[in-house]
Amino acid sequence: MKVLVTGGLGFIGSHTVVELQNKGFDVVIIDDLSNASVEVLEGIHAITGKKPEFEKIDLRNREAVHSFFKKYPDVSGIIHFAASKAVGESVENPLLYYENNISSLVYILKELQQKPEAQFIFSSSCTVYGQAEKMPITESAPIQPAMSPYGNTKQIGEEIIIDVAKVSNIKAVLLRYFNPIGAHESAEIGELPLGVPQNLVPFITQTAMGLRQELSVFGNDYPTPDGTCIRDYIHVVDLAKAHVVALQRLIENKNLEKVETFNLGTGTGSSVLEVIQTFEKVSGKKLPYKIVDRRPGDVVEAYADTTKANDVLGWKTTLSLEQALESAWKWEQKIRS
Repeated sequence: MKVLVTGGLGFIGSHTVVELQNKGFDVVIIDDLSNASVEVLEGIHAITGKKPEFEKIDLRNREAVHSFFKKYPDVSGIIHFAASKAVGESVENPLLYYENNISSLVYILKELQQKPEAQFIFSSSCTVYGQAEKMPITESAPIQPAMSPYGNTKQIGEEIIIDVAKVSNIKAVLLRYFNPIGAHESAEIGELPLGVPQNLVPFITQTAMGLRQELSVFGNDYPTPDGTCIRDYIHVVDLAKAHVVALQRLIENKNLEKVETFNLGTGTGSSVLEVIQTFEKVSGKKLPYKIVDRRPGDVVEAYADTTKANDVLGWKTTLSLEQALESAWKWEQKIRS
């Protein structure tokens, strides 16, 4: 079966392409290379022994999307990652985010609803919960008003998919990620942020390499055991495998509803300081950091209730925080060598 992975050269996308090819799927990637490198194809090839097909397309171009589906009529499984994802940038430039994240989704769904059937996996986010009232967060937790335009595009995206599925042959799974980190154990692919990293772990590894003078910890006065924010850090390889399980679920008609939702996390929260200390332990490096002001839009804590993903989807994480940080460090050292 041929599967389209949009944003397939990005961090999560590339790891998912590897897992799909390992399971025997034929993969075609769409990426506009705005936040990824075409060299990632070589990394995927090195791991799996097979290079996926690749099309450089800007999904905001409706004609280009239409032409793609004419060229690849046999695509019926889609995993949709392509989106802008920096919270801070979305606050500064909301229209960029609404155009990129919403119009691309609409154009793909327009093509899919003309097919006799289509399986659609959507890359969503735990940002849809905002600051949840109860921990751990279940899928039935209320969707809070979005704290950023980025978060809002994920909420709107989910609503669009639910509305379209009601009136078409599209079946969908919405996967709400917590905090993906790490890299493939081969160090052939990993997280490669352009410019200053927006996420904690690349900032940690770049600081350990001496590329950054020190790490900024945004606030140590939160109502948590050590005063720093708590997140659920999930190894990207575990996360990638969940997409394959979700796609197979739809292909085999095991879904209980037209649109299903699953949280993807480990079920364990780790504070920023715990992540720093764990990294120091696995790398043997002392990390220089300073406490700075809180960052607007940061929630105090967020970690997943994974019961539904474990019991209904039949997926669970197998890799630890230590393994994730170790793999991220190995990847950082490789790309700087």
